[in-house]
Amino acid sequence: MSRSKQEQKKILVVEDDPGLQSQMKWCFEAYEVVIAGDRSEAIGALRRHEPAVVLLDLGLPPDPENASEGLAALDEILALAPATKVIVVTGNDERENAVKAIAKGAYDFYQKPVDPEVLGLLVERAYYLYELEQENRQLLRQAGSSPIEGIIATSPQMIKVCRTIEKVAPTGVTTLLLGDSGTGKEVIARALHNLSKRVKKPFVAINCGAIP
Repeated sequence: MSRSKQEQKKILVVEDDPGLQSQMKWCFEAYEVVIAGDRSEAIGALRRHEPAVVLLDLGLPPDPENASEGLAALDEILALAPATKVIVVTGNDERENAVKAIAKGAYDFYQKPVDPEVLGLLVERAYYLYELEQENRQLLRQAGSSPIEGIIATSPQMIKVCRTIEKVAPTGVTTLLLGDSGTGKEVIARALHNLSKRVKKPFVAINCGAIP
């Protein structure tokens, strides 16, 4: 059974040509395709639907012969939703503008005429990257809520280390930390201090190797 419209992935297509609008809808039947004909409509649709991927034609009214409106729309989209993957769609003679768009933060560009298979692969890859970045941000937020400051624990091994710190810190016992240089021994020591009864007293890190 196909997923409902509410569950479908959303694509915002910013294109003023009715024929290309229809073609885009046909290309992406598995997605919920939102259409906008100009910059104002595009920003309104972005706020309302929050699509992960935007297909943006650079030649938009009221100046369809130039890329000024398309580039301005790109700036607004990325200012409002920086994580959005914007794929700019250009004509064969607009490569310079496509490069400008990439420099401004567009994810990729595609030259007309539209090849549904190639464009579909671009969109699928953009969606995958968007979801991967969303997952990473969620993991970082979860790590940030940990009482152990400075430690990002997502693997089972690091979670076990964090649980051990939480158990040992309140006991007041002397603790020896072993590990290669750069593995985070001082971060662990600071976490032990912050969770101990000595938290209101100074934490002093001494570089023994620097002592003559």
